[in-house]
Order: sequence, then C-alpha cells, then structure tokens
Amino acid sequence: MSEQKKVPKRIAQTVLNSLKGGVVPRIGLPYITVGRKNEIEALLHDVDIISEGGASFRFIVGRYGSGKSFLLQTIRNYVMDRGFIVADADLSPERRLQGTRGQGLATYRELIGNLSTKTKPEGGALTLVLDRWISSVQSEAAQTTGLMPGDPALTQATDKRIYAVTSSVSELVHGFEFAKLLSAYYHAYVNGDDETKSKVVRWFRAEYSLKSEARDALGVNMIITDDDWYDYLKLFATFFRLAGYSGMMIMIDELVNIYKIPNSITRQYNYEKMLTMYNDTLQGKAKYLGIIMGATPQALEDKRRGVYSYEALRSRLAEGRFSRPGARDLLAPVIRLEPLSAEEMLVLCEKLADMHAGLYGYPRSLMTEDLAGFIRIEYSRIGADQNITPREVIRDFIELLDLLYQNPGMKIGELLESEEFSFTKSEAVSNEADPGYTEFTI
Repeated sequence: MSEQKKVPKRIAQTVLNSLKGGVVPRIGLPYITVGRKNEIEALLHDVDIISEGGASFRFIVGRYGSGKSFLLQTIRNYVMDRGFIVADADLSPERRLQGTRGQGLATYRELIGNLSTKTKPEGGALTLVLDRWISSVQSEAAQTTGLMPGDPALTQATDKRIYAVTSSVSELVHGFEFAKLLSAYYHAYVNGDDETKSKVVRWFRAEYSLKSEARDALGVNMIITDDDWYDYLKLFATFFRLAGYSGMMIMIDELVNIYKIPNSITRQYNYEKMLTMYNDTLQGKAKYLGIIMGATPQALEDKRRGVYSYEALRSRLAEGRFSRPGARDLLAPVIRLEPLSAEEMLVLCEKLADMHAGLYGYPRSLMTEDLAGFIRIEYSRIGADQNITPREVIRDFIELLDLLYQNPGMKIGELLESEEFSFTKSEAVSNEADPGYTEFTI
C-alpha cells in the first residue's frame, strides 16, 4: 500500500466529486497528476518562449475523456504559478471564433470574464489586475524618488511611468484607444471616480454595443467587435507584460463546436480566423501570448468539415511522415494524446484510493493487487488499447470505492465478479485465442 498523502478534505471532496461527475476539477490536480510528463514539458517550453517575448499556438487533440481538459487545466495551474494571466473558454453554438450574430464577441467576453491570476484563480481578475498595476507603479515611483504620498512631484513621477506603458501600447493596432482608456482608468483610480472605472471595465469587456454609447460614456469612437476582438487580446497580452506579469495564456476548448456548424461558409470563416491567430503567433506578430486549443481527432482531421477541410490549416498542421503512435513529435503544433498506460492508471488509482480513505476517515484496505485486478479487467475489454479513456476508468473506480465504503462487509472480489465485470472478463478470455492478444501484467 502506498503512503497516504495528506490532502485537505475540501480539496479531496472537490476532486472526487468532479471526477465522478466526469469533469476536471479546478483545484487539487497536483495530487492526481499521472503521466503526460512529455506533453507538459513541451508546453512548458512554450511558456519560457512566451515569457521572453515570443508567442505560441498548440492544438491538444484527444478523444472525449482522454485527458484533454485535464492537461489544459494542469497547464493553466502551472502558468499561473509562473506569473501568467490565463483566459479560458469552451466554444459552444453561441461562442465561436467568428459569427454573424456576435458569436466571436461572445467568446471574447467569456475569455475576459474568465481572466485568472495566481491570487484570483477563479476568474474575474480584470479589475484586480488594473488596480494592482496602478498601485505597483505608485509604489515603485515612491521608492525610486523617495517622495512621500501626496507630494505633487510623486504624482508627476507616477504619471510619467503610466504614460510609458500607455505609449508602448498605443503603437499597436487599435492601441491608441486602448491606451486612452488605460489612462482614463488610472486618473479615475487616483481621483476615486468609481463610475468612470466601471465604464472603462465595461468597454474592455465589450459591453458597449454601439459606438455612440462608448463616445458618450468615455469619449472614444471605437468598440470591440466580432471582427477585431482577437486584436484586443494581443493588446492585453502586451499590457499585462508591462503591468508586471509574465504573459498571457489563452485556452479554448471544444473546437468540435466549429466542426458541428452546418453551414460550410460559416465554418470556413471560423477556420480563417483560426489561421489568422495561428499565423500571428508563428510569425512574431503577437508577443507574450500563448494559445492552446482542444479538439477531438475528428474535429481536427475530417477533411470535409474539420480543421483539415481548410487547406491552409491542413498544410500547416498535418503530421509528417515519421510521426507515429508511441513516437509523436511534441514540438509540432498538434499534440496528440496517447492513451494512458495500464501502469499509469494503476498509479492514479492508488492516489485516488488514498484520497478517498483520507476524506472519509478509514484505513485504506485495497491493496495494490486489488487495484491491479480492477485495472486488468478494465484494460482487457475489446479495443481497450485504443478506445479506453481515463474518464471511464476513473468513474468506475470511484464508484467502486464509494460502494465499498458504504458496504463495509462487501469485498472488492464480489464487485469485480459481478455480472457487468464478468461480461468484460469473458470478452478478455475470448481474446486469448487471438494471435494479437497480449496478457496484461503489472
């Protein structure tokens, strides 16, 4: 039996409930991270490049339940620890990259609403970031000049530093208006004008639908639209860097919702937007910005409706002749998730068994050989080598733990010999006649 890790009960409860419900928990991932070491290292290499002023674009590709969302969430936590701001969103019929009814803008609003930092990981960090920026500039000016708060010379020194940031931003596309609004927010902050601060934040969140509204409220003749929202994410990435963060990471999952768009022209417009984002990051037109998108193999590779239906993307993203299962190029734009091995799943089950015992306060009774028996049956299903997903195994296992906890007299062997498991076992036995059958051992 492995040594039981001390996981806070609040975190253990969240992790087990999330996994049993088939979703990825936002907290506690380091306690259950298994495998994916190479994929994580490849993505963290990107993070180093981004923090030095570069940009990156990656696709994480895997079947439903294969661990895409888990990997995205793991990277999200890693980069926040490294001083990044993270914005994440799931695409849906209402949220796309481009749309005739503002679906692209809806994605932008979701991303900005979900802005997260290490100190505010649950999202909604925009106001916090703006206030922190101004406060840190004021502190730096006071330390550098030795002047006391309230001294007009200190205000002047702070103004100069604020201006240095806004002038850097104003050189970029749409940067003039963006810089003007940053300046307006700063002066509102200094003057205690909460109303103007709120109006600026509304503008940044794309909540003004008419230019006249924005002009009357803030004196700017621009609003963020469905066509140019991505340009403003690039501006935010540069501003966040100037405000003291390492960079910005954007995570967009559920690309399958573009694949599902029935109208081929609308799909192509979305892929065109994707191509613009991809080219920007690889050609150096974006700085301090990383983009990761999650997709299923079909949503990427289907040449009729998927990403590969757009030739300009297919020619850039298609695998070379040398990549194959077990030897993937993790430096390529597309990272394909290989199934977790049975050994890795055994380690994960050990961690979950420890966590469950700690949460409900009982000594863990399942031994490694018990867990191996469970994994052996799961991985002996027909086609399990390619089709089994961590989500399926984890849900089965947590259900097993719950049943054993609620029925102390029950033994794991009884559950594994139940009708459902016996059926899968008989499938496994029938496979032994197959020359390609390999007995699973741990």
